[in-house]
Amino acid sequence: MNCEICQLKELEVEHFEIREVLRCILHTIVFHRALGLVRPKDIDLELFDITYVQCGDFEVEKKIDEKIEQFISWVEKHPNKKSQICLSFYEVKSKQPSWFKNKIERLCWEQWYVNLNVTQHRKAHSGKSHHSKGAVDPEESVSEERGVRRAALEASLREVLFQIIKFVNEKKDHVPPISDGVIYFPYEITIPSSSDSAFGMDMIKRMLQTGHPTMLS
Repeated sequence: MNCEICQLKELEVEHFEIREVLRCILHTIVFHRALGLVRPKDIDLELFDITYVQCGDFEVEKKIDEKIEQFISWVEKHPNKKSQICLSFYEVKSKQPSWFKNKIERLCWEQWYVNLNVTQHRKAHSGKSHHSKGAVDPEESVSEERGVRRAALEASLREVLFQIIKFVNEKKDHVPPISDGVIYFPYEITIPSSSDSAFGMDMIKRMLQTGHPTMLS
C-alpha cells in the first residue's frame, strides 16, 4: 500500500493562535479530500486576513474541535515545546474470518504532519516606565514586534495552505477507489500523548507500519 506523507511547514504560534491556525489547516485538508456532495462554508479568520473552506459537516467540525482542545491541553502541560499533529487517511477492508472473530485491516494511504512551535513572547511592563526623553516606549516596541510577528505568521499560514492545495493536486495516484455514497475517507487525528517519548515512539511505529495493515478487532 502506497502511503504518501506530507510534512507541512513549521509555524511559530502563540497559545491564543493555536485554535484558529489548526482549524484552518485541518479543515482545509479534510475539505480537499472530501469525495461526495458537501456544503462548502467559507470561514473568515479573526486573527488573520485569510478565508478558508469547511465542509459544513457538524460531525467533522466536532471531531476536529475535540482534537484541538486535547492538543491545547497538552501544550499547557508542555510549554515552549515543538509539537506535531498527524492527520491520517486510511481505508478499511475486511479479511478472511479467523477461528475467533472477523478481522479488519486499516490501510493508511496518506498522512499529513502539522508542525507547530508554540512560543511565549514577552509582554510590555505595566505601570509607569522611567525612561529618558526620546527613548523608545517599551509598550510601543512590543506592540510593533507583535505586529511584525503576526504578519510573518499570516504569510507562513498562507504558504501552508498553498502547500496543501499543491500536494492534493499533484498526488492522486495513491488515492483509493471511491465507493458509492461515501463522502469522506476514514481519517484520524493524532496528537502528542502525555509523554513526549511515548508520542515519539507511537509516530515511529506508525511510520514503520505504513503499508502494513494495523489489525483491529
